[in-house]
Amino acid sequence: MAIPVLDRAGARGGRTDPAAPAVCYALIALNTAVFLLGPAAGLNPLYGRGQPRVCAEQRYEQRWGAVPAELLTGRPLTADQLTEAPDPVPGCPAAPTPGKHPTLSALSGLFLHGGWLHLLGNLLFLHVFGPTVERRLGRARFLLFYLAAGALATYGFALAEAHSPDATRVLIGASGAISGILGAYLRLHPRARVTTLVPLLLFLPLRFPAWLVLGLWFALQWWSVHSAGPGVAYLVHVIGFAAGFLYACTLAERRPRAARPPRRPG
Repeated sequence: MAIPVLDRAGARGGRTDPAAPAVCYALIALNTAVFLLGPAAGLNPLYGRGQPRVCAEQRYEQRWGAVPAELLTGRPLTADQLTEAPDPVPGCPAAPTPGKHPTLSALSGLFLHGGWLHLLGNLLFLHVFGPTVERRLGRARFLLFYLAAGALATYGFALAEAHSPDATRVLIGASGAISGILGAYLRLHPRARVTTLVPLLLFLPLRFPAWLVLGLWFALQWWSVHSAGPGVAYLVHVIGFAAGFLYACTLAERRPRAARPPRRPG
């Protein structure tokens, strides 16, 4: 799998555009802060160590993460439903979360991550592709787009898995929102050159067009939906990417035409 590290469209724009991608930087900072303060990072002494921390992480994700069954009913899972949920943490009985607002969890779950690799992988893609899309949309619209893409991908996954065991699994991570950014970037800058590290070539940095890098990424996510086992909600990536691409199509259609120079009278 190739690892994108720099997009040339954003690098060129960054030298001339005085508006820094403040929303992207704020989202990166917020995701990092939430992770470091939560139990998954293992750095906050309030959650303890060892098994107590693992149990605290399960309760934390159940409280703030998005659960498909909760999103579709508008009610938190009952104690009986929790006992039937798949893959419980051994020695950590799941506890009900009274007072939880499932609709809000579709947004709060975007800022939770299950580990360092999960966090760093998402933030890398946000850092590489997010600034260019933010400059195109503007700060306020970019933030709304980010949250809307994430919530749409989360609800889309919930509808698709309504009658599967995944309906009671907790869904966390910014992947749906960031996938929306990738889809928008592909539509807006398909020919931009993306500097990419290729592990099979000893992490040699190579430049590829965005349509190749992101097209292959999307193809891998689509293939994983049908072939990968439980653990990663690849369908969230697919839905978010498609939503971002389609939204960017409307932007491309509205792009104003360049003004023609005034004609001189003959």
